[in-house]
Amino acid sequence: MHSKALSRLGAGAARHPWQVMAAWLIAAALAVVAAIAFGGRTADSMTAPGLDSQRAAELIERAGTGQEGMTAQVVVTPLDSGATFFDHGSARTALARLRAEVGRLPHVLGTSDPVGALDAGGDTAVRGGLVSADGRIAVVRVQYPDQSRLSTRDLHALVDLGDRLRGELPLRIEMGGNLFYVFSDPDGGAGELIGILAAAAILFLAFGSLVAAALPIGMAVFGLTVGVATMTVLAGVTEIPTFAPVLGSMVGLGVGIDYALFVLARHREYLAGGLEPHEAAGRAVATAGRPVVFAGGTVVVSILGMAVANVPFMTVGGLAVSIVVLTMVVASVTLLPAFLGAAGSRLARTGGLRRLIRAGRRGGWPVKASDAGSGWRRWIGHVNRHPVPYAVGAAGLLLTATLPVLGLRVGLPDDGSLPHSRTERRAYDLVAEGFGPGTNGPLIIAADPAGEPRVLDRLVAAVAADPGIASIAPAQVDESTGIATLVAFPTTGPQERATADTVARLRSDVLPTVVGRGPAEAHVGGAAASLSDVGQRTSRRLPVFVAAVLALSFLLLMLVFRSILVPLKAVLLNLLSIGAAYGVLVAVFQWGWGGALIGLQTTVPIVSFIPMFLFAILFGLSMDYEVFLLSRVREEYLRTGDNNTAIVQGVSGTARIITSAALIMVAVFLSFAVAEDPSTKMFGLGLATAIFIDATIVRMVLVPATMTLLGRANWWLPSRLDRVLPLRSADPARSSTHDLPVPLGEGSQ
Repeated sequence: MHSKALSRLGAGAARHPWQVMAAWLIAAALAVVAAIAFGGRTADSMTAPGLDSQRAAELIERAGTGQEGMTAQVVVTPLDSGATFFDHGSARTALARLRAEVGRLPHVLGTSDPVGALDAGGDTAVRGGLVSADGRIAVVRVQYPDQSRLSTRDLHALVDLGDRLRGELPLRIEMGGNLFYVFSDPDGGAGELIGILAAAAILFLAFGSLVAAALPIGMAVFGLTVGVATMTVLAGVTEIPTFAPVLGSMVGLGVGIDYALFVLARHREYLAGGLEPHEAAGRAVATAGRPVVFAGGTVVVSILGMAVANVPFMTVGGLAVSIVVLTMVVASVTLLPAFLGAAGSRLARTGGLRRLIRAGRRGGWPVKASDAGSGWRRWIGHVNRHPVPYAVGAAGLLLTATLPVLGLRVGLPDDGSLPHSRTERRAYDLVAEGFGPGTNGPLIIAADPAGEPRVLDRLVAAVAADPGIASIAPAQVDESTGIATLVAFPTTGPQERATADTVARLRSDVLPTVVGRGPAEAHVGGAAASLSDVGQRTSRRLPVFVAAVLALSFLLLMLVFRSILVPLKAVLLNLLSIGAAYGVLVAVFQWGWGGALIGLQTTVPIVSFIPMFLFAILFGLSMDYEVFLLSRVREEYLRTGDNNTAIVQGVSGTARIITSAALIMVAVFLSFAVAEDPSTKMFGLGLATAIFIDATIVRMVLVPATMTLLGRANWWLPSRLDRVLPLRSADPARSSTHDLPVPLGEGSQ
């Protein structure tokens, strides 16, 4: 967006702050009302066209056996440690009552009948997977219709029934199933509050003013309200994955406060220079707002680029998160300057931090507001004089941190990774104890015999004979279509690698042997198989996606800085920081290193879609810092013609604002790393780790060290390429220093 247009936009908003704020308030109210009236709930349809699990789901839907609907399970065990369900006693009577009351709940299509199976004989109940071999644990499986006919009320009805019956029956009652996964409230509200409080504290320390600290927070809250409400409306049109609101809140808060920080810092610098508030706001939006628009656009393009994976729920989830980021960009150039105009000259006051400094001076310790800038200059000068050891040491550290990526295993954490305080985790443990770990992740095999009656018998025998299958429930056959569904229970848990190996073996060896090349077909579905399929597809498409984002970033930076080596170096260093973040995720979540610090109770695989999401978001965010830092270095180089001076002045001149902005993002992201859901933990820890590495080791060590080693070659561009690129006026570094962000506190001394 052109700087003159941004200047007019910012100055106009600052001149008419109350009208702009009223417009945003109306927009927020309308978005919330639309979300309530037309919004939908998040849903996880983790399938994709062409996958074997998708073909199984399509067959199951054609058969109409009910397997395509939502399920829940009620797991019970007698409170009397000496009782079993084999006995004709109070525990068995209580189980019959529980099953009857569950069956009367709204929308319940049917339930399994462990008591009826027990009446037919204990062996029958055990073979049917309804009662454990020792008779201590029983399962009532509850079948619901598809998700479109259900709501949170159905989950609450089941939970409320369990709470009531716990006080009336001599049973320990636990519950789980995908009804809980889909309709449980998204995890993240506490994380948002913690992140906002941490950001407010950092902003106050950075600016020394409560007013200055409050404005970015207020803008981010407004933008988040509009963005998430719009996402909810979108959920009424298409399926939005459950992780999208949490991820949107996480990224929205981070980038919103970050972008506001850059604009606010520039605004205060202009106020200190004697400009009127509305003029200062206009120039701040024209200068700092341009990188904000560029950085936000890069984040959006990177996230939308995930469409190359051809996994619909990832594409829609990326679109939903992009809406929040775009909202924050718009708020940064409209709502924030309105806040700045309303605050007037009060933002030029130094506030509490400077009073603290003066008090410190009276107490005998000399503190200057410029000490931080001098400290950064000394540090960058030190790195500038010793580039080889710092470049080698920092690169070696990041490469070492990246090594765990070689052991990365994708999957989906199941209920066994939830804290013990959750009934889903306790139900998971009871089922694994009584029936084996594979019972928590059954495989659903859908088969169309195509008129060959013996195919089904051969299929059951072949699947049962596989070493990875513990048992098979009786097949259900739809009379009208002839399609059969078999529920097979693996010997291993749903998130174990052996389960994925079993799925692969069934598809490659067992099923083709049975159905041959005739018209009959058989496919493996179920949650474990679906997630394995999605993980494999995203893993195959990830290199293509990474290459596309890298190429786009290289071209954009080459156009901005008119250099070959600067964008190439930037791309490689960004890869190092992201790779190190991946390595930390593997070490924490797969190996368990330090997992207890974020409340992780067991090791889990990396969620299949998280690496691609992290790459898209992190590469866009790192470009933010890259543009701010290199713009200042480029400007200093054009002014002085000396590479070393440009590096020291440019990097130290932006160090404080970059580290402050990064600290805010790290605080926001880490606040989500303590959530209960492992997927939210992964997003939070991965984003926080990468931003921290990028703003410290990369920006403050590797960038100055490598740029020193490259010397004047940093700015080399072949003459032929120089002639075909857009005019040099597009180079932001050729504008005046007033077109570049300045460190917090400078310009107002």
